[in-house]
Amino acid sequence: MIHQPLTYENRLAMLRERKRAQTREKLQRFGPMDEDDYGTVPPPEEFHWEPLPNHPDGSWYGPDGWARNFRSLMEVHPVYVDPADALAGRWMFFMNRLRPGTWPPEFDYSHLVADQERYGITPGIGSDSHFAPDYRIGLELGWGGLLEKVRRSRRTHAGDEAKEALLAAEEEVILGVQSWIRRTVEAIREAEGRESHPDLRANLAEMADVNAHLVSGPPRTLREACQWIAWFNLASRTFNRDGAGGQLDELLRPYYERDLADGRIDDEDAIFILACLLLSDPHYYQLGGPGPDGRDLTSPISFIILEAAHRLGASCNLTVRVHDGLDEDLFLKSVRHLFEDRLGWPRYSGDKGLVEGFMRNGYPADLARERIATGCHWMAIPGREYTMNDCVKINTAKVFEVAWREMMDEAGGTPSVADLWRRFEDHLRRAVRTTAEGIDFHLDHQRHNQPELLLNLLCHGPIEQGLDVAEGGVEFYNMCVDGSALATVADSFAALEQRIQREGAVGWDELDRHLRADWAGPDGERVRRMMRASDRYGHGRSLGDAWAVRLSEAFTRLVKAGPTPGGRNMIPGWFSWSATIEMGREVGATPNGRRAGAPISHGANPDPGFRTDGAPTAMAKAIAAVQPGYGNTAPMQLELDPGLSKEEGGAEKVAALIRTHFRLGGTLFNINIIDADTILAAHEDPSAYPDLIVRVTGFTAYFATLSPEFRQLVVDRIIAE
Repeated sequence: MIHQPLTYENRLAMLRERKRAQTREKLQRFGPMDEDDYGTVPPPEEFHWEPLPNHPDGSWYGPDGWARNFRSLMEVHPVYVDPADALAGRWMFFMNRLRPGTWPPEFDYSHLVADQERYGITPGIGSDSHFAPDYRIGLELGWGGLLEKVRRSRRTHAGDEAKEALLAAEEEVILGVQSWIRRTVEAIREAEGRESHPDLRANLAEMADVNAHLVSGPPRTLREACQWIAWFNLASRTFNRDGAGGQLDELLRPYYERDLADGRIDDEDAIFILACLLLSDPHYYQLGGPGPDGRDLTSPISFIILEAAHRLGASCNLTVRVHDGLDEDLFLKSVRHLFEDRLGWPRYSGDKGLVEGFMRNGYPADLARERIATGCHWMAIPGREYTMNDCVKINTAKVFEVAWREMMDEAGGTPSVADLWRRFEDHLRRAVRTTAEGIDFHLDHQRHNQPELLLNLLCHGPIEQGLDVAEGGVEFYNMCVDGSALATVADSFAALEQRIQREGAVGWDELDRHLRADWAGPDGERVRRMMRASDRYGHGRSLGDAWAVRLSEAFTRLVKAGPTPGGRNMIPGWFSWSATIEMGREVGATPNGRRAGAPISHGANPDPGFRTDGAPTAMAKAIAAVQPGYGNTAPMQLELDPGLSKEEGGAEKVAALIRTHFRLGGTLFNINIIDADTILAAHEDPSAYPDLIVRVTGFTAYFATLSPEFRQLVVDRIIAE
């Protein structure tokens, strides 16, 4: 049989088609996935794994429980080999979703639950990952070096029962990963023997050699480095869904430069290898931005990574760090990809606001520059900082509702905006205090629930000290506390001030009746529309804008009033992720015209329809004005019509808008380029648009994999803007 040579373009087309088929199968077997694509593939339907519980509730907890179950799964985890791929392996299971209990019942925090529920607090107790590893540790040591490091530390801490238990567990997880890689090498060799196409057979031979070396050895080449990162990602994802990444261009630059100098690869080889890494798992990787000394980190491989993502044409989570010294060609190339590919990547982080903000916590500029974008809205110092990013949230709409009910139910009281604000601040203060106590509780007990056995390996301190990252193993503890429902609450205060106090268009008691009845009846709907048409946040110099600034300043002040009772620093941000739907279900009708149970506002964005002209510049200014300013983000989500790219200088206009937002103090910028007709048609029949990718919020996803409710949320936002 004569085989035509396979180009990299041919192989990427094969990989994309396989990805489409896997996505369809996941949707058919498991239903909608209102989260990252993750890069998972469906396991064989006949596969079965039996967990090993170590608790009467049937679940597993603590170092030994997690290590034994992880190694047990690794030793039978289905292997995955694609002859067209440069890299081996895929992950298939969320271990967290396979255990019946998620918190040891003996560690009781019922004393916090009443206020957590009262104020809509997502406490973060028991939450995993959501900080950033330092891949440089693993790339330098390899799995064998990590294993020896753990064993040295076990000898150092012999006699300390708790530390020995943790380190024994660390050893188990490494042995489990090595077992998975060894079995994959065997499968690659078998596939090589069956493969008839000479190009694919040669690829499998090299793949086998790469992975055989990586069982114990550190990576030496770009392909080996990408394969090592892929293995760590797959193992860590399986363990606890870890989604952090790193400064990918700088991590891989030495391997790329060495391979290029030695004539081992050319740029086309590098592009294909990197496309396979991005396909393996859409982790969050940063490109460009300053190093600790302020020098721009852009290098030729930064462009190679962008090109790899472009040719791959799949879900991706790249972030370009924008600072004054950023390579202008990289910046403009990235913006053009937004318009050309229309896949919701890259997004952008603002160095000025992030660095200056983090320095307000008492840190120097060089350290602040090391805190990079590594998750949905996460900022973290890789391997040195524990943050609980995106795990702890206060639903300020719920806090508002408590304050409103208290004021309106008080006999003989005289309602006013000033009185409502006073009560709101009092309840928000109590919500922050409850949140701080929950953070301490988590940090004090998380080791006994779910130690970070994979991420500990790539952190500075946990292995050396025999301490889990959550119990003091790393240097810095800056706990992320997000506010949610900014626009919902700001617009509610603005509507009350305008319609009741200034205009007298409706009375307090009358409005309260409409809220309790969820705007029922013709008069209720009339009042709802009137309240909704009040001066809104994002309109520009409006009552809503003023209230949004006031709300954000109050939230920031209360979060930064002091550390947790246990002495941990808290850093405020504004972010709701996909929880806008869930949080909204807990809140009744609000004075901004929102109906009971409807989603709360998205992150730091104005509500859709804040201006009839869309006004991206007004939005950019409004969101810049509400930044908490301590190094965490309050993202801007922008939806643009692709027709803008046809205008002369369309991409340059968007680039200017991004820079303007960041000069004003903005921290993170997410952009969708999609037209209204396409999104409406895809909402009607998602199966007809299997490749449509949207930036939902901090992450991108295949639109067809979202639930109808979640698709509607995205559609409403895109159509309105």
